[in-house]
Amino acid sequence: MVAVMPTEVPADLAADPDSFHRFHSEVLPARIAAGNGALAFADLEHLGTLAVRTPAGSWTYVPRAGSVELLEGEATADAVVAVDLDAWLGLVSDLDTAPGLFYTDRASVPVGNPLRFMRWEPGLRALFHGLPVFDPDSVDLRDLGGGPLDTTRAFALEETGDTGRDGAAARHFLRTAGYLHVPGVFDSGEVAAMLSDADVLAGEARPGDMASWWGRNAAGDEVLTRVLRAASRPDLRLLVDDARIRRVVDTADEALVPKVPDDPEAVDLVTVLWKRPDMAEGLADLPWHRDCGMGGHALNCPSVVLTICLTTGTPEAGELRFLPGSHRGGFPFVDGTDVAAPDGGGLPIGVGDGTPPPPDLMH
Repeated sequence: MVAVMPTEVPADLAADPDSFHRFHSEVLPARIAAGNGALAFADLEHLGTLAVRTPAGSWTYVPRAGSVELLEGEATADAVVAVDLDAWLGLVSDLDTAPGLFYTDRASVPVGNPLRFMRWEPGLRALFHGLPVFDPDSVDLRDLGGGPLDTTRAFALEETGDTGRDGAAARHFLRTAGYLHVPGVFDSGEVAAMLSDADVLAGEARPGDMASWWGRNAAGDEVLTRVLRAASRPDLRLLVDDARIRRVVDTADEALVPKVPDDPEAVDLVTVLWKRPDMAEGLADLPWHRDCGMGGHALNCPSVVLTICLTTGTPEAGELRFLPGSHRGGFPFVDGTDVAAPDGGGLPIGVGDGTPPPPDLMH
């Protein structure tokens, strides 16, 4: 479900040479002077220089003296990312991202290491949009009383929503940590029915059907990891308007409405995800990511994706982990298997529990 709000694309910018140069000679310098430069420098200080090349020309970003300096051209850049003007506009409008541009073959790095552009992304978001860079080691989250926030706290269903007996605490927790854990939203009979529907969907899914995800396990077998058209099952489709789900969703500060049209064949209205062990290929147990990390943040956030646990949420089953508070800042791409990857926090999620993390939370 997504909030109804306007895109962040500045009305006076377009995918044309005039906008590209005006952004770097007028718009961005003003943002840098207003504090975005210092905000970005804290993350970019030791990352070298980066140039953005378009058909309209190039500009280089230089972290220096506590801010970021802009130089026309690319001669001094440690890395150069080449994009067309549409991709550039998406980048400066928080609609496109470095991983998304690479994945869709809309960006190349003719000079330097492509990973430099990936690592620069949090700094670029700070520079362009004033979004702070998130540091999991220094984040200080507080509860309503001013004490340290217990990031493992769970809320009963009646404590959620905008009129719950403790609604203020749940709203503050969701706003601050970026997620909620609501145990026992659905009972064992309801979960059994959902699992039965999931079995039917698994039997209908085929590789290449554009409505499911597949991968390969360590034995080389092709296995199903996600079905996107779960709304084709009538009972699963009804989840969108279930009063309990609406109550949990209404805990958010924003007025949220379903993003996907209410159609039985709609893709992504309701999905079923299988966590598979021993995966060697494909997206089954995702590494650290934000759901808008491939693009669309300015259009799709704020929003929530409510997850219902149907089996078990243990570490062995692909435990859902979060970086509490990371929805309020930028965070660099990180491989989940990297020894330097953050641990984050796991939750004791059980059968029938609900969790509504926003897509811009690292999880």
